[in-house]
Amino acid sequence: MIFTWNIPAADGRLASEELLVAFDRGRAVRVLICPAWFDEANRLRRFTIEVMRRLDASGIDGFLPDLPGCNESLAPLENQTLAGWRADMVAAAAAVGATHVLAIRAGALIAPATLPGWHYAAQSGPKLLRGMIRARTIAAREAGMAETSEALMAQGREQGLVLGGWPLGAAMIGELETAEPGLAPGQSDIAQSALGGPGLWLRAEPDESAAQADRLAAIIAEDVGVSEG
Repeated sequence: MIFTWNIPAADGRLASEELLVAFDRGRAVRVLICPAWFDEANRLRRFTIEVMRRLDASGIDGFLPDLPGCNESLAPLENQTLAGWRADMVAAAAAVGATHVLAIRAGALIAPATLPGWHYAAQSGPKLLRGMIRARTIAAREAGMAETSEALMAQGREQGLVLGGWPLGAAMIGELETAEPGLAPGQSDIAQSALGGPGLWLRAEPDESAAQADRLAAIIAEDVGVSEG
C-alpha cells in the first residue's frame, strides 16, 4: 500500500523519490489523486484515503503521490512552484499508468490536462492565498502584532512567506495570485453539494464522513461504468 515513485530531473531541478499510497491490483481504471494542499491536506487526508478504499472495493485502482515539499518529502517546500508540481503530477501519472485523475480542492490547479477525470470542490489560487493570509493576520493580531494583507503579499512576492507554518517561495506566491482551475476535455466538476453537508475542510480539526466518502466514490464509479463488487 505504501510505495515510492521517482521524479526525473527536469528544468534545473534534481531528481527525487517521493512516497505513494496505492491500491494497485492492475485493473483497467487507474485514478491518480491530486490531493488538497497545506492545512486542507491534513483535514482531508483521512477522507481521501477512505475514498480510495471505496474505489478499490469498486474495482478501481487509486494512487496518491506525495507532492515534493509536502508530507515526508525531503525536498524543500520553499523551492516548489506550481509549474513544477504540474510537471510532477504528469510524471506521477506516467509512473503509475493512470487512466483518470481526481483532483481535490487546490489539487485542481495541477491536475494533468491529458487525463479525463474529476475536480472535487476545486479551489483557486487567489482564494487559497486569501485564506492563508487572513489566518496569519488573525494570529498576529492575537499575539499583539500588526500585520496587513497588503504588506504580507508585498513581502511574499519578493521574498516568499511563511503561512500557517508552510514556507512558500516567492515564485509559488506569484503563481497562486492568478492560478485558476480549468477543466480539460473529459474532466468534470463535482461540487460539495453533490456529496451532502459542508466540506470537511471547514471543520476545526481533521475529521471524516463515511457518507461523503461513499458518495464521491460512487460518482466516480458510476462515471467510469463500474459498480461496487
